[in-house]
Amino acid sequence: MANAQWKWKNVDSLFQPLPAAMHVYATHDSTEGKPNIAYYVSVDLKDRLVEFTTQVGNGKRYTPAQFFEQEQKPLLVMNTTFFEFVHNRNLNVVIKDGNIKAYQVHTLTGKGRDSLTYRHVFGSAIGIDKRRRADIAWLYTDSADRYAYASQRVIHTLKDSVPQHTKAEMLRYGGFKKWKMRTAVGGGPVLVQNGEIQITNNEELKFAGKAINDKHPRTAMGYTADDKLILMVIEGRFPGKAEGASLIQEAQMLQQIGCIEALNLDGGGSSCLLINGKQTITPSDKEGQRAVPAVVVIRKK
Repeated sequence: MANAQWKWKNVDSLFQPLPAAMHVYATHDSTEGKPNIAYYVSVDLKDRLVEFTTQVGNGKRYTPAQFFEQEQKPLLVMNTTFFEFVHNRNLNVVIKDGNIKAYQVHTLTGKGRDSLTYRHVFGSAIGIDKRRRADIAWLYTDSADRYAYASQRVIHTLKDSVPQHTKAEMLRYGGFKKWKMRTAVGGGPVLVQNGEIQITNNEELKFAGKAINDKHPRTAMGYTADDKLILMVIEGRFPGKAEGASLIQEAQMLQQIGCIEALNLDGGGSSCLLINGKQTITPSDKEGQRAVPAVVVIRKK
């Protein structure tokens, strides 16, 4: 499949005031003949006038607009983790000020005839350390530990009849080191590695079957070789206006703008990016912004 090309237009003027380290781009170019609307923000990781952080709902969910007000109107608020609705629980890691606020879910219970089978997964996350370096890795987290443990290579899912493995058993599976990040959010699957499209859905088990090809609203984060953090949203589920993107198309967009590593975050009705409180894409839920249990936040120091 030919790599589609999108022309991105600087739209800083629509979202002022912005610091010199931060720029906003948009495209309305079609994706393989289908209508498309997407935005991304580029932020200089090394600019110390900009702060990268997260916030969690502590058992509650809030819309990005509500997080924007709670956080004293920061520069940027974007949805991040996958979650479950019953307990408003994040299913991926969230790290704020070096402290783990939400943990990875490592065990998936089989269904039907496989109800006594368990799959143990290592989900992915993007983090920023105290030296303002970004990294994407596959994690193990444990509430008994201060730090997450990270592998720089994807780890295949373990499938067995054991409901839960010990930390030692989980860490046996490859090259884990303490991941001392100041800020991090999880999602998955990873989309871009070493500048190439390499989607790790088979290992992370985020989407079943051929769902990797389904078109939906999308949220993603990545970073470039010249230390720019990239935050992207793709509008979707609006036939004839913006039909969304597959994971492959999302990966192509991130690769085209220079990401050397990038990962998918929770999309669909959760996808929302606010800049100075203004919406970029239109959320797909008919009610508007979906309440979520965690966001990434960028603010001026």
